[in-house]
Amino acid sequence: MFFKNIHTRIKIITLLIIILFLLVIFKVFYIQVFSYKKLNNLASSLWNRNLPIEANRGKILDTNGVILADNLTTASLVLIPNQIKDKEKVSRDLAKILNTSYEEMYKHVSKKTSIERVHPEGRRLSYDIVNKINELNYDGVYLVKETKRDYPYDKLLSHTIGFVGIDNQGLSGLELTYDKYLTGTYGSIKYMGDAKGNKLELAETYEKPQDGMNLTLTINYKLQASLERELDNVVSKYSPDQALGIAMDPNTGEILAISSRPNFSPTNYQNYTVEEINRNLPVWMTYEPGSTFKIITLAASLEEHTVDLEKDTFTDSGSIQVENARIKCWKHGGHGTQTYLQVVENSCNPGFVTLGQKLGKEKLFYYINQFGFGKKTGVDLNGESKGILFNLDNVGPVELATTSFGQGVSVTPIQQITAVSAAINGGYLLKPYIVKSINEPETNSVIKQNSKEIVRKVITNETSEKVRYALESVVTNGTGRNAFIDGYRVGGKTGTAQKVDSGHYMIGNYIVSFIGFMPANDPKVIVYVAIDNPKGVTQYGGTVAAPVARNILLDAIDILNIPKQKGASEKNYNYYDKKYVTIPNVVGMELNEAFKLLKSFKVEYTGTGTKVIYQSPGANERIYEGETIKLLLE
Repeated sequence: MFFKNIHTRIKIITLLIIILFLLVIFKVFYIQVFSYKKLNNLASSLWNRNLPIEANRGKILDTNGVILADNLTTASLVLIPNQIKDKEKVSRDLAKILNTSYEEMYKHVSKKTSIERVHPEGRRLSYDIVNKINELNYDGVYLVKETKRDYPYDKLLSHTIGFVGIDNQGLSGLELTYDKYLTGTYGSIKYMGDAKGNKLELAETYEKPQDGMNLTLTINYKLQASLERELDNVVSKYSPDQALGIAMDPNTGEILAISSRPNFSPTNYQNYTVEEINRNLPVWMTYEPGSTFKIITLAASLEEHTVDLEKDTFTDSGSIQVENARIKCWKHGGHGTQTYLQVVENSCNPGFVTLGQKLGKEKLFYYINQFGFGKKTGVDLNGESKGILFNLDNVGPVELATTSFGQGVSVTPIQQITAVSAAINGGYLLKPYIVKSINEPETNSVIKQNSKEIVRKVITNETSEKVRYALESVVTNGTGRNAFIDGYRVGGKTGTAQKVDSGHYMIGNYIVSFIGFMPANDPKVIVYVAIDNPKGVTQYGGTVAAPVARNILLDAIDILNIPKQKGASEKNYNYYDKKYVTIPNVVGMELNEAFKLLKSFKVEYTGTGTKVIYQSPGANERIYEGETIKLLLE
């Protein structure tokens, strides 16, 4: 009985030992297979240390690869407090170099943490300061690579590009909208340290940072520079309250140039007001457009066949009575009897009132909505407004009349240029955009691409052709003559809109504008310029804004390689206009005969002979009367 109990106990103990042994084997297996990664990471965290290395933020480039936003390599100060032996001395020396207080620096040096980033005084340091810190050669004091955003053209495109904060995070503009693409992933230098934080003499590991994606814009740098220059000239010459401009490809919706004044330096954004930084006027500003809005009334009337521009006539006495309101023409006494093409050329308000009346409020407001007014265009820029339209139920005869010539409605510049693009490109309303593609930084392969997006068809090709014809006539014969370019077919429309303050129209305070495009028979570029309250000049769109748009279009000829057009109309000159004249061929003539033919020009000649063997400019070129022609004599 006794031995039987002993055997039973031995069996039980043996079984328990086997079970225990199996449990140990299972636990070892579980740790090695299932918990290895977690435990290894926990162990590594005890002796691994990481010095962070910032990635480059993605670049922003124009359509031709010109860099508009780049990065400068800088360094930032990182401390490992446990490695710093003489904390007082290190604090004193670093405080002196960084121009901060000893007390503030001592807080960083003695902080109970494995790694301490000195912020903000130790961020994005200059090379001079970096060299001074390096010369100290203190244990526990490290300089790690960081990047600083650089805008090589400073204020150019500032509202659109935006700016970044001290941590390279986007705070406005494209920098904010596309921040998740532009921001890269941190890398690091990994080393091993003991429990006290002292660096162990073991190999370091470098983990490469991943740079952010690049943005390629639809912007053409050269055309952007032209727009910026012209707006600067406007500010210098007229001291306006504000000024803005947009250039667009009317066939695709690509924004080629966009800017406004006042602008700001994104590198020094702290020196500007919130309003100056955040108000990207071409997409944010709303105002009554004035006569540039007449293009919509014109297009609607032609589409609905309520007017024949060359056969139908209107007699302008200087005003028109609509219920209890008398609406005046800008020309005292009116234009008399004129065709409706001349109504467009002369920007005659009473004439456009009758066009609106022929359409009726339902039809006119249908087309206003179809052209995209009263809603956002969807452009990929933040801060876009949608404008204000009358509620159709509240539109009476007076509201219909004023809307027909651009008063009483509120629009944005981006709406205006997008709508007029639809009126001249064959009738297609397009979604405007400014980011062409998002590109991988090393291979430049396209990650995401934007392209032409048709919102809807608004008018027929035939109507669009008639609109282009009428607007070209405005430049050759009407109020837009100051935008005329010899040898090129330019179309356009002037605008002069009274500003509203506290529900009342201001006296002598206007927003003057011009929208122009070329070539009128096959538009490649459209430009919109608006100037708010120019000083020291008669405030008309044709006087102030049209010459500005002309200068931009002149630059666009070379930038976009626009050839001269056959069949370009001759300008209808006023007595005060400078006239283009064709230069006759005087090569081979006697000098006295050449002088007779060149009497409209200033002539300079070189040589002692009597016969002309060379002339500059050459025969059949066109220049202004009174300009210089140089002759070389035999």
